[in-house]
Amino acid sequence: MQRRDFLKLSVGTAALAAFASRAKAQGTVKEIRVGYQKNGVLVITRQQAALERHFSPQGIDVKWVEFSSGPPMMEAMNVGSVDYGAVGDSPPVFAQAAGAAIVYAAGQPITNGQGILVQKYSPIRSIAELKGKRIGFTKGSSAHNIVVQTLEKAGLTYADITPVYLTPPDAGPAFANGSIEAWAIWDPYFAIGETKQNGRILINAREVTKTNSFYIANRDFAKKHGAILQQIVDVTTATAKWAEQHRDEVAKSLAAVTGIPLDIQTIAANRSAFVVGPVTDDIVATQQGVADRFYKLGLIPKPIAIHDIVWRSTAT
Repeated sequence: MQRRDFLKLSVGTAALAAFASRAKAQGTVKEIRVGYQKNGVLVITRQQAALERHFSPQGIDVKWVEFSSGPPMMEAMNVGSVDYGAVGDSPPVFAQAAGAAIVYAAGQPITNGQGILVQKYSPIRSIAELKGKRIGFTKGSSAHNIVVQTLEKAGLTYADITPVYLTPPDAGPAFANGSIEAWAIWDPYFAIGETKQNGRILINAREVTKTNSFYIANRDFAKKHGAILQQIVDVTTATAKWAEQHRDEVAKSLAAVTGIPLDIQTIAANRSAFVVGPVTDDIVATQQGVADRFYKLGLIPKPIAIHDIVWRSTAT
């Protein structure tokens, strides 16, 4: 499939007209603000200008906003600075617990590309040996969840380690110079740690638990502009289908947009799962487990129900 053909998987002309009619009834949208990180389907979507091509006939512009991790994106989305974006499993849990104005718009199972690294010649060879160690990760990120569940797997508690809260750009140097003894992270930083910072994979996330990433929308945007949001999800889904079959081009797209070397992005692209779909009952149950675990540990202030903020499209 050529790049020019992949958007044929998105909504057709008739559906586009129907969506546009609904959008007009819901209110005019002049600009869609999309939050993205240095990985995943939205990077490809941006590089290929898929949303721009889709929405240009409707007179809608697309603005892209880069974030180093999910938590600041959730903050921006809560205040209405971002309409739509992609994050891991933990940021929306922390955001919902804080009363953020967000909804789950789509889901994406993660099968690879995240875990915990130690230095190649570190004496740490098992999860149990993380006890008493300094582990770096971004607070409220998907890596936070991986740390919690990895410790549980070894019969350890959160109190058994020293968490060092660092953004990915800060954690990389800290890992390389030994300021932290382990690093919980996702691609492409996971691949950077392996190949450029003398890292060794202690455990892959898939060995510990099922994980998902999500496409999140601002609650008010979803409520007022549901037809537009459905189109955004459709374009995201179409891009994901294309990406599954074009991993070499995906790596080039990721490298072009992020500035991260092609060899790193090739590793990330080859082990990623790109399929995007609805937030199913199974995904909700997995995500509820994350929320319940965080509440039990006192990481969020109150229990939450994931299904309360799952967006359901009314588009037909």
